[in-house]
Amino acid sequence: MGIGRLSDGIAPTPPMGWNSWNRFGVKIDERLVLETAEAMVASGLRDAGYRYVVIDDGWMASERDRNGDFVADPDKFPSGIKALADRIHALGLRFGIYTDAGTKTCQDLPASLGYEFRDARRFADWGVDYVKVDWCHTEGMGPRALYAKWAMALRAARRPIVLSICEWGRARPWEWAGELGHLWRTCWDIQPEWSSILTILDRQTELHRYAGPDHWNDPDMLEVGNGDLTGEQSRAHFALWAVLAAPLMAGNDLRTMSDEVREILTAPEIVAIDQDAAGKQGRRIRHDGDIDVWIRTIGANGDRAIAVLNRGSVAREIRVALEDAGVAPSTHVRVRDLWRRTDVGEARREIVIATSANSATVLRITPG
Repeated sequence: MGIGRLSDGIAPTPPMGWNSWNRFGVKIDERLVLETAEAMVASGLRDAGYRYVVIDDGWMASERDRNGDFVADPDKFPSGIKALADRIHALGLRFGIYTDAGTKTCQDLPASLGYEFRDARRFADWGVDYVKVDWCHTEGMGPRALYAKWAMALRAARRPIVLSICEWGRARPWEWAGELGHLWRTCWDIQPEWSSILTILDRQTELHRYAGPDHWNDPDMLEVGNGDLTGEQSRAHFALWAVLAAPLMAGNDLRTMSDEVREILTAPEIVAIDQDAAGKQGRRIRHDGDIDVWIRTIGANGDRAIAVLNRGSVAREIRVALEDAGVAPSTHVRVRDLWRRTDVGEARREIVIATSANSATVLRITPG
């Protein structure tokens, strides 16, 4: 393809963390953010790999200061952003913030057009580790040029900062954003609805060749624990994002989540798929009515993760040939169910997989 790719070691695996937007919108303040960071530690999410605490739109005051610098909304963040970042760092976590590439943010607050280098320095001084740059109020502007300016500004700030490019997949960012940022949105905003998750998933099917260490496709943040998603739907959502090597950014209220939601977000063998060091995004090898089969190569020994997604309303049993998973049919494989965390047998030639309605069964097969 001849596409340049970042390889700066800042995001060697897909970033994991929490973002305020999906659950709270602009109703954020320093107490919420600190309580969320503390909940990330107490719930075991930090130990499971979640690191970034990211505040989205709505944190900034309605005007810049007289020097032209960003100022936090004094009612929401009376201690200031640096103090908040320091407290989050003290918990063994990293801190992320939001801005917009255009003239205003999506909520009509001050944005960064013409202030990229100033804002990048400001963020670095505050101790920011992750910046999400949105794409509202950018009429007539070119995303490649503006995000290239952001990449230069962050390099000039001399602090390792993840750059999250959020132009919603409009200008095919997978073809160019890998040399500028560490992740790029491939789609519009996710909603806490099964139909939204499935529609976004379908948009990822041809993107696997563009992802890898330090440059990731981003099908948007997680809705696990939000809306009316069932436990099975939430597990399917989480597992497919892991197969996609997607950033795992929780978007729920970590302070009040149920044990079921916590167990989904921290499922160790599913997280391990997402965080596999080789960074090979999964691909869909079958789309047959209500059944999808996704395969991801993991580890150094030829292991495969197989996710069978049942979009339908009745349970199904399907057969997956080892050859379709890229494994020689004569190979003997061990099969493990990653949600149940149990070995379920051995197989040759094909695997028979049962999947209940609106859910995904996720297996790991190990040759020999």
